[in-house]
Amino acid sequence: MKKRLDLLEQLQEIDLQVDVLKTAQNSLNDDMNGIAQTLDEAREGLAALQVRAAQLEKEKGELESSHATELENIRRSETNMKEIKTNKEYQAVGREITAARKQVAELEEQVLLKIAQLEEVSSEIAASQATLTELELNSKQRRCEKQAEIDKVQQDVDTDIVRRDAITKELPASLLKRYNSLREQRRGQALAIARDGFCQGCNMHLPPQLYNNLFKGDDLLTCPHCQRVLVLKQQPAL
Repeated sequence: MKKRLDLLEQLQEIDLQVDVLKTAQNSLNDDMNGIAQTLDEAREGLAALQVRAAQLEKEKGELESSHATELENIRRSETNMKEIKTNKEYQAVGREITAARKQVAELEEQVLLKIAQLEEVSSEIAASQATLTELELNSKQRRCEKQAEIDKVQQDVDTDIVRRDAITKELPASLLKRYNSLREQRRGQALAIARDGFCQGCNMHLPPQLYNNLFKGDDLLTCPHCQRVLVLKQQPAL
């Protein structure tokens, strides 16, 4: 029975170590995902700026087209004024030209505004592109480093799994099933140390007779409170 208990102790030690390794591996994978997400966000930011620049260029082009149209209208109206014979018609065309010139001035202001906005966005695009380029270089190096860490952790996990398989082959299927069930129920801790009359898994006092039976080592005993398999560990003598 002592051999089985020793094997269970070894099994739990391995399983707890694998739990730690897998937690570390999950954290590293989260870091990898974070690197990818940061890159995606930088690319999306740059793309949004490029879309904004394209929209401003389109709006600027439309304003310039309207400006050219108004100038052509003014030119035609001024040409037509030479052929007008009545004062009333002359005044009407004059008013049209004045309104058109006002429109031209407004369009010129709007074009200048679009140009300023384009210059600002272009500056942002250049800065965003530089940041993205640097981020891509750094991210590549960081991903390589993280992947190397993940691979190293996986090697350790694989080594522990080989050790675990060797131990489980020496344990009865019923005992292994019981152990795995306890691990699932008790947050990975199927065994608990019994010392000075207490179960250190749940910190509850053990019945005296049960605690005394642990010294005999005739059977696998469990804590009546948390149901973990008890492993007797006495304080070292001073």
